[in-house]
Amino acid sequence: MTVGFRTRVLVAEDEEFTLNLLREILTDADFEVIGVRSVSEAIKSIESFDPHAVISDLNFGVNAPSGADLLNYLHEERPWIGKVILTSHASPNLALPSGTELPPNVIYLVKSELQSIASLGTAIKDSIAKISETSVIPVLDNQRIVISQTQGEILRLIAEGYTNQAIAKRRGTSLRATEALVQRTFASLGLKADDEFNPRILAVRMWQEDKVVVK
Repeated sequence: MTVGFRTRVLVAEDEEFTLNLLREILTDADFEVIGVRSVSEAIKSIESFDPHAVISDLNFGVNAPSGADLLNYLHEERPWIGKVILTSHASPNLALPSGTELPPNVIYLVKSELQSIASLGTAIKDSIAKISETSVIPVLDNQRIVISQTQGEILRLIAEGYTNQAIAKRRGTSLRATEALVQRTFASLGLKADDEFNPRILAVRMWQEDKVVVK
């Protein structure tokens, strides 16, 4: 029997009853789901599970990393993953420490206002769609384009001749995650594929001509 594609969702929720309920509900709705009870568990699981979206509570206890910390980590290191907050707080300002903000393109849901399971499924799909629609504006530093440490590693491996599959194997990540990160790196450089130019070649040229700075 052929198994169809299922969207992978990681749920981060410290309350065991709620976590088990969400896992059961989403599995019945044909999502592939794993559940964790802390931000550190979520970060460890993301590499192996390779989720399409993450649902997170905001508050994981006193002095523990928050849902905002998790989603900001995803925004920096796994920007292709959809992000959903599911919380009892009507506003993030009520749950987050002063100065802490949520990253852009987060779907914010309040548990008491959630109308149906279908609306949660829609939020997951919308969070993934938001990532796909996001455009990246190159950041400049003295006329050089600024990229992250991870993007710098990707660009260096491309310059050394590695294919996406070889990069995935070397970094111990999935091919899907690597392809998304390569495309995100090209976008940060202001490059996109078309009939006239190969972004891989242009990216390597920019790297060799010192038009890129890693920060």
